[in-house]
Amino acid sequence: MSQDPKRYTITAALPYTNGPVHIGHLAGVYVPADIYARFQRLQEKDVAFVCGSDEHGVPITLKAKKEGITPKQVVDKYHEIIKQSFSDFGITFDNYSRTSAKVHHDTASEFFTKLYNDGKFIEEVTEQLYDAEANQFLADRFVVGTCPKCGNEESYGDQCENCGTSHNATDLINPKSAITGAVPSLKKTKHWFLPLDLYEPWLKEWIVDGHKKDWKANVYGQCKSWIDDGLRPRAVTRDLDWGIPVPVDGADGKVLYVWFDAPIGYISATKEWAEQTGKDWEPYWKDEESKLLHFIGKDNIVFHCIIFPSMLKAEGNYILPTNVPANEFLNLEGNKISTSKNWAVWLHEYLEDFPNQQDVLRYVLTANAPETKDNDFTWSDFQARNNNELVAIFGNFINRVIVLTHKYYDGAVPEASSFSEVDTATLNELKAYPDVIASSIERYRFREAQTELMNVARLGNKYLADEEPWKTIKTDEERTKTVMYVALQIASALAVLSEPFLPFTSEKLKKMLGHSELTETLSWKTVSEKENFLPTGHTIGKGELLFSKIEDEQIQSQLDKLQASKKMNEAANKTVTPQKETCTFDDFTKLDMRVGTIIEAKKMPKAKKLLVLKVDTGIDIRTIVSGIAESFTAEEIIGKKVTVLVNLAPRALRGVDSEGMILMTEDADGKLVFVNPDTDGIDNGATIN
Repeated sequence: MSQDPKRYTITAALPYTNGPVHIGHLAGVYVPADIYARFQRLQEKDVAFVCGSDEHGVPITLKAKKEGITPKQVVDKYHEIIKQSFSDFGITFDNYSRTSAKVHHDTASEFFTKLYNDGKFIEEVTEQLYDAEANQFLADRFVVGTCPKCGNEESYGDQCENCGTSHNATDLINPKSAITGAVPSLKKTKHWFLPLDLYEPWLKEWIVDGHKKDWKANVYGQCKSWIDDGLRPRAVTRDLDWGIPVPVDGADGKVLYVWFDAPIGYISATKEWAEQTGKDWEPYWKDEESKLLHFIGKDNIVFHCIIFPSMLKAEGNYILPTNVPANEFLNLEGNKISTSKNWAVWLHEYLEDFPNQQDVLRYVLTANAPETKDNDFTWSDFQARNNNELVAIFGNFINRVIVLTHKYYDGAVPEASSFSEVDTATLNELKAYPDVIASSIERYRFREAQTELMNVARLGNKYLADEEPWKTIKTDEERTKTVMYVALQIASALAVLSEPFLPFTSEKLKKMLGHSELTETLSWKTVSEKENFLPTGHTIGKGELLFSKIEDEQIQSQLDKLQASKKMNEAANKTVTPQKETCTFDDFTKLDMRVGTIIEAKKMPKAKKLLVLKVDTGIDIRTIVSGIAESFTAEEIIGKKVTVLVNLAPRALRGVDSEGMILMTEDADGKLVFVNPDTDGIDNGATIN
């Protein structure tokens, strides 16, 4: 591919339609992808930015089972929520499609058929995990067990979310069905495999030798590790009733495996867009002068860097990705974002809670982007960055410039007289920023690029603070005109340069500055080449606040919402011991429970859990052995009022006769606590009825 591509094909990972989009998705994939696409359009590049709902994954069927509805009802519901949320948030997909669309089914089927006819697959009968209770084979996400690499006991059958390792369901230790909880058995079934081992030499040359310098370290490192470990054939079909049917004879009851089907969704989304716009889709996927980029999270690296390129290579007519700028994960308030535990900030809810503040979230997520390591989103940081940066730096500069221009010149751009050395240096520094920001974006360093954008606002604030036009207006009107002229050029540059990062702010600022009324459209290139973006005499509009201060009450409301979600999840997942076998009233009346006091306690020799207690039951002083040594010290329970079952038959424990039982339970945190009546004024020996 040439250094200056003819066109850009930009893809963003297809979100599963088993739930809404959250801030982790935005920070890792969609905001950086949108920044890059918007930037390339500002360079007047030919861009196809595509995405769509991934509607055939096993999480869809799990969600459907949980909610008691069909998979189609699930995908229809969440596809609309996700698509609308992206639109409201300003993600500028040229096409947001879905894998249930006919164009996708046709494209994926044609892709599979070509590889099948070209002999690119291996057909094998293998043993797969099978749930006899559910009467079905278990696709990878239908299996949970212990990860063979890190020991995580909640690993999925295809990937461990703890260590990121991809594996097969049969690799799990102690696997169990996610449907019934049963231990699965192995049963024979026929599937088609892509022999990744045959592509290993080519992948090594293409990735390890060819992209060591230009791919991000996390992406390159994970790919190299996979290749170094040796690649194995990977199944491209699954035994499921939800998905794209395998288009060959003898494949009844089988569908295309979602990892094979989903990335083809980028191609079908481009086809759909081309049909809608009258374009030819093929150059975006088959012309070597096109630049293909995949924006993804780190959990998708292997699929986009090894498996999908191998598929494209096997097909033979497609270009390969130039880069795959994957990000790490974003945490929330110190904990991993979890959709199942509802520990997340959902995009559609944010848009309701913070109307017209899309750019605040875009800004904070970019500032905290997990580009090289996992990062953390906190509501306090969200508030601080808005109030101390967007409001105090960016918004403050724009407000001062527009207010002073209307106050001094009725909103007209004044005519500059001679430029001082400071003016010239400021304008020259301003003209350098487009290239500085562009360089960071082209290297996928969006956090760095946004910092440079804010430095433009800082440049403006410093210039105004140093030149003090509110003072010179009283002593040197000509100097004031020049200062305000320069300040207006900085404000106008900010309107252009902020568009990839803060699109709603950019649009508002362009309107305030009257950009649409200019004879020459201002562009990224204009800012770097000219110094009179706003000509003398041009009239700007009235000012309005670009950003509003976020109050403590708004932040506390979000923290309260998170805690409420946490408690609801804990309550929903709390395991309660099932009711025991029914007893008769006569059985119950046999129990003799009394109030007692522990008068002596000591550790049982060579026993980790046992304490030997002397308890005054009011009837007598007796010995009771209790397994509470890991929760209480002997010293802290002396004098403790307790409930004692006194007519329990004696039992020898480590040579000591235990003559009763002390009643205990666990609190919400799993800690042992004594079961006590209100014992104030109650003597030892009092019965509990």
